[in-house]
Amino acid sequence: MDHRTPAPAPDRRRTARGRLPLVLALALLGGGCTGGVEGTPGAAGLRDPYFPGLGNGGYDVTHYGLELDVDPAADRLRGTATITARATQDLSAFHLDLAGLEVAGATVEGRPAAVNRAGRELTLRPASAVEDRLREGRTFTVVVRYSGSPETVTDPDGSKEGWLRTADGAVALGEPAGSMAWFPGNHHPSDKATYDIGITVPEGLAGISNGELVSRRTANGRTAYRWRTAEPMASYLATVAVGRFTTRESVTPDGIRLFTAVDPRSAAASADVLARIPEVLAWSAKRFGPYPFTSAGAIVERAGDSSYALETQNRPVFPGPPDTALLVHELAHQWFGNSVTPASWRDMWLNEGFATYAEWLWAADHEGVPVRESFEAAYADDANWAFPPAEPPTAAELSEPPVYGRGAMVVHRVRLAMNDDRAFFALVKGWTSAHRHANASTDDFTAHVEEETGQDLAALWDAWLYGGSRPPTGAGEP
Repeated sequence: MDHRTPAPAPDRRRTARGRLPLVLALALLGGGCTGGVEGTPGAAGLRDPYFPGLGNGGYDVTHYGLELDVDPAADRLRGTATITARATQDLSAFHLDLAGLEVAGATVEGRPAAVNRAGRELTLRPASAVEDRLREGRTFTVVVRYSGSPETVTDPDGSKEGWLRTADGAVALGEPAGSMAWFPGNHHPSDKATYDIGITVPEGLAGISNGELVSRRTANGRTAYRWRTAEPMASYLATVAVGRFTTRESVTPDGIRLFTAVDPRSAAASADVLARIPEVLAWSAKRFGPYPFTSAGAIVERAGDSSYALETQNRPVFPGPPDTALLVHELAHQWFGNSVTPASWRDMWLNEGFATYAEWLWAADHEGVPVRESFEAAYADDANWAFPPAEPPTAAELSEPPVYGRGAMVVHRVRLAMNDDRAFFALVKGWTSAHRHANASTDDFTAHVEEETGQDLAALWDAWLYGGSRPPTGAGEP
């Protein structure tokens, strides 16, 4: 997971709290409504290949408005989530993903909604008076008030995500499912939305998030930060970092607003690498197409606050001072993963393979290391051949070497098959343009490549993307 680029290398628990109300149970089992809103309940889970319970059916979120009050000393979070969504079916009830936190109440279209909790599934049954707003194609608004001590979630691979306590606050990391630890939502990458996030913290601490800083005001010993992400974002890319940070704001020559937040203990060691952000963005744009967002930057925690870097949208989070290769990798994710987001977690190699290939390209352009050498080193590494990158055996293997190294080899084999660098980079730019701010699958990618090249590349996909063993050739020129 980088989701997970291990730093320093460049690269549930809750049980149901009560039985379902009888009328809701009948609706869930029978697919209808007893004297209430017409329609059927949205699905609890989208049947992702690795996280089948993640996400929810029946609606598409278009916007999250989050108001968070964080008290690190008391280890408490109070939140209000205002969720704007469009019904994709006639709904009688629907679900939100939320881990651990206590729900004080919820409304749908301003009317109190019945709330039932079962583990990480929050089921809302709207009042019958708002049934017209829950018909297919209509937009509706949900408000959920909640509080508690947010959970730290353990991933299938043993890494930690969700709400991570730090020496002076906390950092929220969401890949693949940790964002449900601090706000309710539709937490599958296929449902992207815009965000407004307000964070109120004790005076002297900062509350950092995605997008652009809209305002910062201090009163009565508390400071309120407001952030806006105007481009669609998958919830696993949302972040909050609370603590003491040295912050800096600037604008690149291309007009991209930069905001960096660095833990004072990491500031000196981070300065030179972070100063290269404009250079890396400009270089990436030449390779991959226009930068897909209006803001960029970085959040650098002190070493040990987390165990990996994460490509949180607009400003990646680093667990201590990054090196240049790691910066290149995480900024490449702004194109591959953040703008072009995987349709399901099976498609994660598209994120990591392209971000790893970006490291190879940077090494070729700036360090005199031909891509051929990077390819051959990856080819020789037995760890990259444990399984096909497009078919990790379990969720625990989603962040293993084949997804990164062999994923990058797939990209390079496409380049070799085309035998035309200009055409190859035009194809990559076409890919990031065609799926800008959207979702894409492995099948979308292979179809895109074959359509653009006019070639039948079934043998390439069989050997490099889906094959169970190392192909007989390691040729990687140029």
